[in-house]
Amino acid sequence: MPVPYAPATIGPQIDGSAQGVRFTKLQATGNDFILIEAGELEHDWPTLAKAMCHRHFGVGADGLILLLKSSVADFGMRMLNPDGSEAEVCGNGLRCFARYVAARGLIGDKSELAIDTIAGVRRVQAAAGRFVVDMGRPELRPEAIPVVLPVDITPVLDYPLRVGGKELPLTFVSMGNPHGVCFIEGVFEFPLSELGPVVEQHEMFPQRLNFEVASVMSRKEISARVWERGAGETLSCGSGACAIAVAAQLHGYVDNTVDVALPGGCVTVEWDGKGAVRLIGDAHLTFTGEWPGAVSLEER
Repeated sequence: MPVPYAPATIGPQIDGSAQGVRFTKLQATGNDFILIEAGELEHDWPTLAKAMCHRHFGVGADGLILLLKSSVADFGMRMLNPDGSEAEVCGNGLRCFARYVAARGLIGDKSELAIDTIAGVRRVQAAAGRFVVDMGRPELRPEAIPVVLPVDITPVLDYPLRVGGKELPLTFVSMGNPHGVCFIEGVFEFPLSELGPVVEQHEMFPQRLNFEVASVMSRKEISARVWERGAGETLSCGSGACAIAVAAQLHGYVDNTVDVALPGGCVTVEWDGKGAVRLIGDAHLTFTGEWPGAVSLEER
C-alpha cells in the first residue's frame, strides 16, 4: 500500500519550522525502524534518533533510517542506533528501505535498487514478495573487522574470549560492520542480556561488536539470538544472520544456503564461500505518523 501523504519525489519530511517530522515505521522479522525522507537536510540526527527510538517516550524502534539523495546510487541511506551511534550497514534496514521506496513509487518499474551506505553500495531486488539483499563479500581479516588480537590469524575461528566467568569461542566476521559469532547449545538459555553489553564493549573491539549466539540445528537451519551494538538484544539482525551463516560455513557446519531462525522470524542466507552474501526475507510497513518536534528526549 503506498504511503498516503507523500508525492513520488524525494524530499525532507520536516516542515519549515522544523517542528513536525513525518516518518514511517517498518519492520523486517521484528527488527523495527523509523524511516525519514531526509533529502539533503542537515539536522542533529543522533539526538533525534535517541528521542524517537525510545521504547517508552518515543515512537520505539531499533534504529532511525534516513533516506538521502546519492550521486553514486539510486538513494543514500544512513542508519542510527537508539543510542545515537551510526551503523555502517544494516541488512534488515535495507529490506525495509526497499519496501518503503517501492511503496512510495520512487523506483518506477525497476526491479533492482542500488543503495549507498557507509559500507559501500548495496543492491536489493524484489522477488515474490520478498527482498534479496546483496550484502557484499564478508571480510575476515582481524584488522578489517576490527578486532585487536595477540596473534595474526585469518580467519579467526573460536577465539577464546573470557567474560563473566565464561569462555566464549568467537568467530569474527565483518559484513561492513563487526560481528562475533559464538556457537553453543541452548541459545535461549544463554544470559545474553548480562554478557551482551560486556562483549560489545570489550577492549578487543575498538568499534564495539555485534554479538551473536547460535545453535546449528541441521545443515540447513540455525537458531540464533543477537546483541546489537548500540541497540541491545533485537528480535532479528540481517547482517548478524549473514555473519552467522558465514561463520557456520567456515566451520563446515552448514550448506551454502541456510535458514537462520531468530526470535522475530526466519531469514535465508546464501553464500558460495567466495563472493557476496545474499540475505533474503520480507519487510512490512507498520504505520505512518508525525513526530511533534525535532527535539531531544530531555526537552520532551
